[in-house]
Amino acid sequence: MTSSAAPSAPPPEPIPGVATPAQPAEGAPVAAAPAVAAEPALPARPASSAGEEPKNLNMETFAHNLAQLVEESGKAVAAYLAPREAGRADDLADDIADALKTVGHVAEYWMADPQRVVEAQTRLMGGYLSVWANTMKKLAGEKVEPVAAPDPRDVRFKDEGWRESPIFDALKQAYLVTSNWANDMVTEAEGLDPHVRHKAEFLVKQISNAVSPSNFVLTNPELIRETLSSSGENLVKGMRNLAEDLTEGGGTLKIRQTDRNAFEVGRNLGITPGKVVYENELMQLIQYAPTTPSVKKTPVLIVPPWINKFYILDLTPEKSLIKWLVDQGVTVFTISWVNPDARLAAKGFDDYMRDGIMAALDMVALASGERRVHTMGYCVGGTLLASTLAYMAETGDDRIASTTFLTTQIDFTHAGDLKVFVDEEQLQVMERKMKQMGYLEGSKMASAFNMLRSNDLIWPYVVNNYMKGKAPFPFDLLYWNSTSTRMPAANHSYYLRNCYLTNNIAKGKAELAGVKLDMHKVSVPTYSLATREDHIAPPKSVYVGANLLSGPVRYVLAGSGHIAGVVNPPAKMKYQYWSDGPTGPDYDLWLEGAQEHKGSWWPDWVNWFGSWHPEEVPAREVGGGRLTPIEDAPGRYVKAQS
Repeated sequence: MTSSAAPSAPPPEPIPGVATPAQPAEGAPVAAAPAVAAEPALPARPASSAGEEPKNLNMETFAHNLAQLVEESGKAVAAYLAPREAGRADDLADDIADALKTVGHVAEYWMADPQRVVEAQTRLMGGYLSVWANTMKKLAGEKVEPVAAPDPRDVRFKDEGWRESPIFDALKQAYLVTSNWANDMVTEAEGLDPHVRHKAEFLVKQISNAVSPSNFVLTNPELIRETLSSSGENLVKGMRNLAEDLTEGGGTLKIRQTDRNAFEVGRNLGITPGKVVYENELMQLIQYAPTTPSVKKTPVLIVPPWINKFYILDLTPEKSLIKWLVDQGVTVFTISWVNPDARLAAKGFDDYMRDGIMAALDMVALASGERRVHTMGYCVGGTLLASTLAYMAETGDDRIASTTFLTTQIDFTHAGDLKVFVDEEQLQVMERKMKQMGYLEGSKMASAFNMLRSNDLIWPYVVNNYMKGKAPFPFDLLYWNSTSTRMPAANHSYYLRNCYLTNNIAKGKAELAGVKLDMHKVSVPTYSLATREDHIAPPKSVYVGANLLSGPVRYVLAGSGHIAGVVNPPAKMKYQYWSDGPTGPDYDLWLEGAQEHKGSWWPDWVNWFGSWHPEEVPAREVGGGRLTPIEDAPGRYVKAQS
């Protein structure tokens, strides 16, 4: 690709940044486990071809398994009902009411004009009739073009049965006709408030994904073969898995995306050698042991998101960004946020700044002997870091010499589908619940993130775990994804209101500790990384936020998604990154002129960092002789479960 051509989008992963249930995981304890693939491997098909009776069907075993299925179903129902009878389960009434209200706005538009309704119904029925006519022709042996075809990257319909059988092909096409029509009903509803339209589009997508024929045993040819070939044993195992996950979630379905017993933080995840050198009620500070005789004079402080655990940057040794930085001669410190409970309900954004970043800066200076440091913020940790930089610029604090933002939004104008969860009504409901508990359960945010890519992060696991009755493969990224943390009520309310709802941080209207924040006053050298397929921090959103800063900014766009685009070690030579597009406020112009480079962005960052901080000193002792180590990394805060 030349610098004058727009970078072509790499084939998106079925799950941006994570793996699929049919795919062994890179680095997992299974034989010959391949790296994360751009497309999942298809399950092996039974010997019988479509239309043939499976040879392994045993009617006696099948009847026995059906009886067991009923028994396991009772256990699943009990696991669902028990917490509700005790009044412990979450009430979804507010969410359902909001969804119905949103759909009602769309319905009002169509019902206001009977002729419009007739035209819409005619269009839908015309699609069905075309599918029916094509099916009749196909049954007669004719070759016909499909009325509606799935995206080639849509793994739901990869099984040959969807193409070989005219009946299942018709079912697939009827579903696609319906889902496309439902989406058109929203996009063609004129005069809708933009936020209501966005919510309606998102809701329709969720419903369409949920009712796909690939999600049900009787309408999925692969699941039918699986059921008949195993004489129904898959359904028994699936119902047992369902009951276990309902029990694990306290009556709420907690879908397993990986084998949770395969990993343990401190045993095979987060094992880069280091020490906790400081702690307070909000965080522990970890310093990692050097592996080189000399190190960069300027140390690096990592500020991870508090909605997840920091070891995403320190997974297995071959995937650890922290270990890689240490091996490049960088003195690395990282914050490990506490998993808060109701006692920390009143802790807000300014507390996370003072007792998190500012306290860490004090300790880094003691341990390293350097007053000025480089900071690196990931996702919402980067948003907090940007706010802290604006606060420090206003108060004359120059301890941060330069900074890096990893998939960080500062301006939330283009924040993507997460904005559908944030409006005044929804926030009031959430704040009322948080006031009762003192925090927001981490599972709530995890569910929201999963819904952004429900066809990748929800329904494949429903099919694999509960229909096929299989256990998910061990995969470190998905294990990390399942270990979410709680959020203090005050902190989360500030974040949602000043970022997603009002965008006050970008507008210069937000305050921290009584100081108004002006991002234009942040003038330190900045490295801003976005990822091409990011559904949490879209690359345009990251770009617009980076352009608020007045200092020199290097914006880099990595391939893949929010996780895999960041956690991409150079040795794998996966994906690519784009850089050096023309400066200016227009993201599309930057993208058009950007240059593509193969492989990881990590070496590019080291070169950038070295250009600003070339001085080296002898390797530092952990704690620097001034801080007494408390315990080995990764510390106990990160191990606390929600």
